[in-house]
Amino acid sequence: MTLSPIRWGILGTGSIAKQFARGLTSDPGSTLVAVGSRSAESAAAFASEYPCTAHASYAALCADARVDAVYVASPHTGHHEHAMQVIGQRKALLLEKPFCVNARESAEVIAAARQAGVFCMEAMWTRCLPANRQAAAWLTAKAIGDVRLVTADFGFRCGWDPTSRLLDPKLAGGGLLDVGVYTMALAWLAMGGVAPTTIKATAALGATGVDEQAAMTLSWASGAMAQLTCAVRLNTKHDAVIYGTEGRIELPNFWHGTTAILHQDGQSSQTLELPFIGNGYTHEAIEVGRCLRAGLKESPLISLDETLAISRGLDECRRQVGLRYPNER
Repeated sequence: MTLSPIRWGILGTGSIAKQFARGLTSDPGSTLVAVGSRSAESAAAFASEYPCTAHASYAALCADARVDAVYVASPHTGHHEHAMQVIGQRKALLLEKPFCVNARESAEVIAAARQAGVFCMEAMWTRCLPANRQAAAWLTAKAIGDVRLVTADFGFRCGWDPTSRLLDPKLAGGGLLDVGVYTMALAWLAMGGVAPTTIKATAALGATGVDEQAAMTLSWASGAMAQLTCAVRLNTKHDAVIYGTEGRIELPNFWHGTTAILHQDGQSSQTLELPFIGNGYTHEAIEVGRCLRAGLKESPLISLDETLAISRGLDECRRQVGLRYPNER
């Protein structure tokens, strides 16, 4: 029996929204039916490039009876409000990372989704990519023994625009929420979803007051550690390594990589090339579709409890470096 495609709506019309729309074209189990924007012009322009119904408001998109699931691709500061709109209309929710600006907002969205019985997932696309899923399988199989150290970096140099979402504190800019969350998620993956017992963070706050680069050291009761760095004004390698008592796993360009390398002590290394489907965002859509068809309310690839724990970790980092956003609840 052929299952009907999941009918998607996209909330937002920016670059990430467009990448997700392109990703949907590579999944036969998904179809784009609608987009919502704060302006009719923006929605119409998006729909002309990615054929679908254009809604001139987010509320209209969420109320569209043809939509099964909504991908929220608005700026960080809109995630809480827009997620609540989606949940209020009983639509499945895929919420772009970071899930929300802080753990308080994240907890409210999660509680609302659970109370409404609505599927909810953070759009941590790295968890859905084949290379990262292979790393997870190796970890589950104890291929490198017990994990003792994780290193991961994610930094890029954006252009200088103090009003951009990357540098404007009113838009929750900075490296921690935009790319540091990827390194955090990688550390949580390596440690089996267990939160660290201690977090120590330092950051360089730029002219606009947001973290232009940050470094984090996470520690677990087992003695395991993670050393993580992120930046929005500095290009870095984007590599991750998970070190265990019996080997290591390397993930070049870990946040969008197609290679997973297993080094087991005393054995030849194993390199797997694992290309992703479409532009990679396709795998998020596939996972949501799989979960919805199975009747799941959360994805086992990144549970809502884990999403909340990572949100709390990012809060602690910002507390330590003295970064609080204007009008933050």
